[in-house]
Amino acid sequence: MRKFCAPLLVATLFNIHVHAQEKKAVFIILDGIPAPAIEKTETPNLDRIIAEGSYAHAYVGGLKGGYSETPTISAVGYNSLLTGTWYNKHNVKDNNIERPNYHYWTIFRHFKTTYPHKTTAVYSTWMDNRTKLIGENLEATGYFQTDYHFDGFERDVVAYPPDDKSQYILAIDRKIADYAAREILEKAPDLTWIYLQYTDDMGHKYGDSKEMEEAIMEADRQVGQIWESIQTRRDRGEDWLVIITTDHGRAEGGFHHGGQSDEERTIWMVSNHKFNAHFDNNPGIVDIFPTLVEYMDIPVPKSRAMELDGVSLLGKAYASNLSAKLNESQLNLSWDHYGEAGSALVWITPTNQFKYGRFDQYFLVGEVSLQDGKAILDITGYTFENLKIVMEMPKGYINTWLRKQ
Repeated sequence: MRKFCAPLLVATLFNIHVHAQEKKAVFIILDGIPAPAIEKTETPNLDRIIAEGSYAHAYVGGLKGGYSETPTISAVGYNSLLTGTWYNKHNVKDNNIERPNYHYWTIFRHFKTTYPHKTTAVYSTWMDNRTKLIGENLEATGYFQTDYHFDGFERDVVAYPPDDKSQYILAIDRKIADYAAREILEKAPDLTWIYLQYTDDMGHKYGDSKEMEEAIMEADRQVGQIWESIQTRRDRGEDWLVIITTDHGRAEGGFHHGGQSDEERTIWMVSNHKFNAHFDNNPGIVDIFPTLVEYMDIPVPKSRAMELDGVSLLGKAYASNLSAKLNESQLNLSWDHYGEAGSALVWITPTNQFKYGRFDQYFLVGEVSLQDGKAILDITGYTFENLKIVMEMPKGYINTWLRKQ
């Protein structure tokens, strides 16, 4: 993989009749590929996408050692992307997916609630992505249904008998990629998730190895199939956002993951779009959700938006990485800022009723200048054991938690 700087393109308006292009979005998860592995492997199709868009390192795992620390495990990472929140909220801690907190809606549920006439699709080598994480046809998810799906082949042990070298997973990945490419070409779902697994299997079996490199090249070939279909749809006048990422890194040697080492927390992102300054400041997998929300024009109710742990990678970047300390009754806040002028409102609540499907009562405690990167606010009179703090920016929200010592 090579990083590219795309040339400056100058558009010429040939007539005054301009029609907004129909927006489509697809996100692809290539399981368990560490950033060093993908960067040393030849990936011509990912390179083509990067050439017109972006590439960066990113992270999973939430706040290391903090309230939102999140296991670097596959399903946990998928759900952080789907909900825009870390494990302490979405409650998926491992691949068993025992008790997801569906009060934190997935991007699919938000999208379909806003646009019931538009279509969603999931093409996946692991059926639990649709049935458990998205929670298709469950009362807790409002009986959400995808319009198109293609999955479940890992359960067909007759057609795809498991083997020691995971060749059955490779065959399923190829089937999924072929089908997804064809369905995108023919039906062009409005919001699509594609998940391919084989690379993770090769990491677990062989670590940093020739086998892993070959698996990455195969995944790149499959991405190329999908990209060709998207290119054809773009030629028909559609505007597509493509985001490709992975769900976790790997510990030293490339075999294992699940912990909080830098190697396990570090992932990468690829897109065909140019992103904002936050993209160059170690974005999180949770930033993909608000990016899709902004691109697809999905209005998220304020009570839900205040729970999101990510910020959009499109448009202006105002702030990220909010942190808080308490000095007696003085609330000391700090955040990363990106030079954009503006102010933010600071809200606090001592409750966390949202996780139970109820509402929190927020109190406005001040207004801060985003460019300052820090502020001290007096919260005398507020009693709490745990304090949820939210900054309401000109676009989007950032939040943190504070535990009284």
